[in-house]
Amino acid sequence: MSNVEPELPARTGDAEMAKVVAAGRANPVTLLPEAAWQAVARATTGPDGMSVQLRPTLEEPRGLLMVENVDGATLHSVVTRVHLSEVLPGIQPRTGMEVMEVPDPQVQGITDADRPCAIVRYRYQDPAHLRSHVWQTIHGTLSLNSYAPSILARKVTRNLIAHPVEITFEDGTDSFYALVVRDGITRLASAWAVQAGPDADAAESAGLAVESLFGKHPASPPGPGSPPLGQRLAEGRAKWRRALAEEFAQAMKAEEPGIRAAQIAQTSVLPAQIAVGAEGHPGHLLAAEDIFDDAIRSVLASVHVEFKQWDAAAQNVEVATRALKRVIQLGDSLVPKDDLQAVYGLAVGRIPVEELPTVFATDGGAAPPGTALWRSVYLVHALTRPELLDPLKDQAKAIKGGKRMGLKGFAELLGPLIDLPWRSYKKHVTTQARNAWNNGGVLTSDVIQEWEPRPTDDFTSLVEPALLGDRDARCTLAVAGGVALISDKLLTRNVGSALNAAKEKGGVPFRADVNQVVEDLSQQHNELGLWTLALAANRFRSDALPENAVTMRQLIHKQKTESEAGTPYVHFKVDLASPDRIERDAHGVPVMLHQWDVVWASNPDRALKAHPPKPLFVPPQPVSGGGPVAGAAAPHSNGGAPAEGDGTPGESGVSDESHETQGAGNGGSGSSADPAPGLPPVPPRPASQRAAEHRYVLRQSVTGARDSLDHLLLLEPEVGSHTPIVPMPVLDELHKLLIGLQTDVENLRRKAAQDDSVQEDEEAQEEIGV
Repeated sequence: MSNVEPELPARTGDAEMAKVVAAGRANPVTLLPEAAWQAVARATTGPDGMSVQLRPTLEEPRGLLMVENVDGATLHSVVTRVHLSEVLPGIQPRTGMEVMEVPDPQVQGITDADRPCAIVRYRYQDPAHLRSHVWQTIHGTLSLNSYAPSILARKVTRNLIAHPVEITFEDGTDSFYALVVRDGITRLASAWAVQAGPDADAAESAGLAVESLFGKHPASPPGPGSPPLGQRLAEGRAKWRRALAEEFAQAMKAEEPGIRAAQIAQTSVLPAQIAVGAEGHPGHLLAAEDIFDDAIRSVLASVHVEFKQWDAAAQNVEVATRALKRVIQLGDSLVPKDDLQAVYGLAVGRIPVEELPTVFATDGGAAPPGTALWRSVYLVHALTRPELLDPLKDQAKAIKGGKRMGLKGFAELLGPLIDLPWRSYKKHVTTQARNAWNNGGVLTSDVIQEWEPRPTDDFTSLVEPALLGDRDARCTLAVAGGVALISDKLLTRNVGSALNAAKEKGGVPFRADVNQVVEDLSQQHNELGLWTLALAANRFRSDALPENAVTMRQLIHKQKTESEAGTPYVHFKVDLASPDRIERDAHGVPVMLHQWDVVWASNPDRALKAHPPKPLFVPPQPVSGGGPVAGAAAPHSNGGAPAEGDGTPGESGVSDESHETQGAGNGGSGSSADPAPGLPPVPPRPASQRAAEHRYVLRQSVTGARDSLDHLLLLEPEVGSHTPIVPMPVLDELHKLLIGLQTDVENLRRKAAQDDSVQEDEEAQEEIGV
């Protein structure tokens, strides 16, 4: 360890905090509310140095602030050190393409006389939402990465990028101001991990952070005359720091300070760069309330492109949402601004799926159903209008720094926006689905033209008007059915190896781009393709994967989970001659749909040319007697379904033994227990009785472990991919324990088998009189 400070920073007095507030209010470029300045002053450990940076001089009328010029704005920041317990983790940009258990708060910019302020407003549902969001951010971050060993050795050496925030609540709870970290959240979370100690896991570290920041219990409604919530939380954090300082002082009094002293010294204070001012450049495109947040996001994007890149999906979400916001603020789009705001809210998840019927209801027309699939239809329709498509592509090119963007490049941006509602449930096929969007998605030549969605609860009702030439019906089926097929891995980016693969393993009859397949399926003359799209859209579910996507069966060895509905989720092949348009085999069982069938339905003529039918082989008829054995293979045509009555025998014996061992005694299991004073000694019980009890405990423990593992597999889709359901260190430890348990059980089994064989040999010898 290096640079371990022998003392913690002294407490900042009220007079020093007042100097910081006065200097900040006097600076012409730092437009912050007084309560926000108090939060900044309360967090810093160097109020005098911050006051010097903020104070204007003749040579520097804007003070000695750090200046950063980004696209459209200039940021002014102070560089200081802050208390660990005075900064909260902010919204992480990389989670914009993830589905989180706890949703992010709503974000809104703040202005002062039409000038941007270096502060944003976070709107949570209630204080419990705030606590859960902070816990999730720290827990998810530590589950992915941790710098705890490095911080314990050298402290946090790079500045955190932070800014003030006003935290408000929808339930009417008092608002308060705080500092949030926008870059360096991994360093912040790792500091809490060091504070929690080397034996604490990610959940315990997150719990310590939440308790230290907000108290051990959720905030109760204040009584008459109670101070506001912000003051009560500040007093709680100050009390926690005083207790930490006392613990540090006691540890340092020892002749040789221990590890706890180093943990406190290395993490109680962190370096930070706090944005306190923002100025928009002349001729900027954004509204005043969006300038600061966009500037902060530009700084973060530059850091994570040059230093540690986000993955492609996170970059696409960032580019698409920022491009849409710029088009909104540009003001020269033919689409009304209110409509664009609704589209933006739908794209980033601010407008939930349930509100779709009210937000997008047309005058005198039918309202769309509030489903995730209809969300994708309206989102694709809105973002690909001719009057919006070109401006969006221009802004996306400007943000990415490219010179051109084709239709496939724009479809790539849409993929992570479309799959927002079902990412965690279909995460096993997310890679294939996004590759399909990179290959054009559902952006056909008709979809990017003028058309209007046709709301309906039954997509098959659109097939007949589509066959009659209704463009709206055809495009609605193309988007809804195409999204369903892509999301369920029934339409993927065709690669060369797919031509040689079997039909059951994702093979295709010919090569074609994804958007071309969707376009051919939705042609007016293609009745087979239109029915394929309609049935896929009707059967689509946003909370599960179909049985057609074999990846789920490969990764989770459970035929049925408790969360699944009674009827299985399967896409079926289309048969136009059937009354319900579902093809069935000779036994009347519906035939499962494969990607081969989807591509074949898009262009049957081309598929027949690539795979002409083979001539039918007619076997010679027997001359006399013994007709052909046509049904020889019939018993094996049931698809390998398990026969009834294949249960494991002896289950009743297990329960009988369990009942016996449950009543085997409530006393101690050992013979060396000391008797109570004045009582006669308890005679030791036979070892066989104690062994029966331990066998019962062993069986129950193993069964409980199996149940816990099943529950973890059920919870995995809900947790999403932002954090592993079980961290790798825990899995390694469990694996080691299970290997040891398996070895011990095998040794006992072999010994029991050996004893049984010896006993049988002795009985045999007695029978023959040896």
